[in-house]
Amino acid sequence: MTTVRRPMVRIDVPNIDDAEGEVEVPELLTKKGVKRKRAPPTKGPCEHGVKYRSHCKVCSACPHGRWRSMCKECGGPSFCEHGRQRSRCKECGGSEICEHGRLRAKCKECGGSQICPHGRQRSSCKECGGGGICEHGRQRYHCKECDGNGICTHGRQRNTCKECRGA
Repeated sequence: MTTVRRPMVRIDVPNIDDAEGEVEVPELLTKKGVKRKRAPPTKGPCEHGVKYRSHCKVCSACPHGRWRSMCKECGGPSFCEHGRQRSRCKECGGSEICEHGRLRAKCKECGGSQICPHGRQRSSCKECGGGGICEHGRQRYHCKECDGNGICTHGRQRNTCKECRGA
């Protein structure tokens, strides 16, 4: 059985049994509503050419050149009382921390989004074709042929090169 919704209808009730006195009707029901005035739109492009003013780094930046909400020195809301990102703080119970105390995306037990079906980190899984694997089948960071960032100008691994000293 479906419910039929009807608008509230005001009808005049005939005087029954010569009842005396009048029923007070609140003013809210008798007066016509006034249309709400709206503020001018603020989503338009800013003077720097960015489509949404809230996305402009100049308009919504702090004195340190960062997003105001992401600046630790300005006391942005993204940081907890421990000085960490609020969503990643274990002590505060951040939203990115799972019940096992790990980052939710990287937790195998929780089935995190960064874990592939083979149980490895998705970006470094050869079978899944992760983005961290180069065309030579090695980790892109350590591949000499791809000029990975882990290889110094001398062709050695950056962290073990004595000439570079890991710089």
